[in-house]
Amino acid sequence: MSNPSLLILPGDGIGPEVMAEVRKVITWFGDARGLKFDVEEDLVGGAAYDAHGTPLHDDTMAKAQAADAVLLGAVGGPKYDALDFSVKPERGLLRLRKEMDLFANLRPAQCFDALADFSSLKRDVVTGLDIMIVRELTSGVYFGEPRGIFPDNEGGRVGINTQRYTTEEIRRVARAAFELARKRNNKLCSMEKANVMESGILWREEVQWVHDNEYSDVELSHMYADNGAMQLVRWPKQFDVIVTDNLFGDVLSDCAAMLTGSLGMLPSASLGAPMANGRPKAMYEPVHGSAPDITGQGKANPIACILSFAMALRYSFDEGEAATLLETAVQKVLAGGARTADLLGPQGGTAISTTEMGDAIVAALAASQ
Repeated sequence: MSNPSLLILPGDGIGPEVMAEVRKVITWFGDARGLKFDVEEDLVGGAAYDAHGTPLHDDTMAKAQAADAVLLGAVGGPKYDALDFSVKPERGLLRLRKEMDLFANLRPAQCFDALADFSSLKRDVVTGLDIMIVRELTSGVYFGEPRGIFPDNEGGRVGINTQRYTTEEIRRVARAAFELARKRNNKLCSMEKANVMESGILWREEVQWVHDNEYSDVELSHMYADNGAMQLVRWPKQFDVIVTDNLFGDVLSDCAAMLTGSLGMLPSASLGAPMANGRPKAMYEPVHGSAPDITGQGKANPIACILSFAMALRYSFDEGEAATLLETAVQKVLAGGARTADLLGPQGGTAISTTEMGDAIVAALAASQ
């Protein structure tokens, strides 16, 4: 049998730097545990635009469709700010999500004990925090039609974006969230704005339908998204799994991310329907951006990208033991005091480089053997 396939798209800014450290981890699993992957690398975002005049070449899109999983670094940067919207680096990322039909975005917010003091909230509020936000990713206001900027009847302009959801779009992401809840603490909170939006009413009704007809064993609650944002910063540990739409998920997941102290720590997964081999269409990426201000300086934190690979091990390759091994290695390195610049905090200290952090995690993996 052939090895599972992995398409790596380092992207822009610090993307290639953090992805180089993931490559070390992938190599270690192949050499030390016989867990080998057929890895191919290609361009996305600004790097693809520089080479091909488009943020995602059709050939790369075809490779992504055929791969067992895609691992992406980051896209964008000020160099591309003046480009037409249709060819901005981010359009490559959106095309991958849309054409692969990656409808469920998984955003964990986990606070490592060693970093509890880095959160803007009190230690007792975030210590042990481990929640999962499931964001619908391929519909809603970011994709609805009509959209655009148009002249109005009074000599001005009007900007239009349409919030649109169908029954099946809501039900399929709800099912993904219920399945995750079953594997965790069997508790799901659905967030919308059913008090002021018809799409929110539909969202609430359809999530409730999925619960009543398919997942009645899971504890389900509903919450308005604005209250959800407040509750996340008041007492986040009341939540286990949260499911919400594209727009609210974008906002709430970033809010939850900062509870942990650093965006440089957080991975994500975007999952679609199963392929012929049973694996879901999938793309994994760190939550952080391309960070052009520190590109090439060895300051980037590779942990979010490394943990994104851990999510790939768990959700695409059914290698939960290997995923846990990698996550534990990261915990041990942090507990030992290793810090990249973003993790120093007000206490100061000496930062290690991107490369040194990757080496430390590989060393922790080796020590676990």
